[in-house]
Amino acid sequence: MTKIMMIEDDVGYASLLTAYLKQYNIEVTNYEDPYLGLSAGIEKYDLLILDLTLPGMDGLEVCKEVVSKYDIPIIISSARSDLSDKVIGLQLGADDYLPKPYDPQEMYARIISLLRRYKKNHTQEEPKYRLILDASKETVFLDGVPLDLTAAEYAVLKLLIEHRGSTVSKEQILYDSEVFQFGSDGSLAVILNRLRKKLGEEIELKTVRGIGYRLLS
Repeated sequence: MTKIMMIEDDVGYASLLTAYLKQYNIEVTNYEDPYLGLSAGIEKYDLLILDLTLPGMDGLEVCKEVVSKYDIPIIISSARSDLSDKVIGLQLGADDYLPKPYDPQEMYARIISLLRRYKKNHTQEEPKYRLILDASKETVFLDGVPLDLTAAEYAVLKLLIEHRGSTVSKEQILYDSEVFQFGSDGSLAVILNRLRKKLGEEIELKTVRGIGYRLLS
């Protein structure tokens, strides 16, 4: 569920939008008092809808404080007609400005568009590995080329890839790899040595003395 914080002293407006967005599985929590909103845990929300004419604190000041402390998309919604308010709000860091009165359908469209862009911009690129596991084909690829592995080698390497960067104990390998439960074509140490030869020197399979093994590449 998408969670939105709204700081809006017009209860009727807030209730109307809350009811409309609920059908899209969007939960709106409104605060009439900006000070309460600022202390309510903004980091828990996915987006902030901010009015400018608020009791006790101007909405532009709220915007400035939120931008300085939190990484959250902001839509300013205000009945103010002064162009400078819009310009200042966007310069302070607000992502969008929707003047009142507005149709809830347009606000919904802007919310979805902004969240989509925000998510895209904040999605970290997946690290590129030379060693890739395709579990559906029970195959491991090195630089796009499938490796010729025995059942035991594949079982061990699969487990190490799934825990890449972490140490996997010998006991965990022996317990989780089914081939060892029915006997294998070599001891674990022998299998690891064979894997190192097939992977080459640039793919590091580290032995963690007394504990197990770790795939570092």
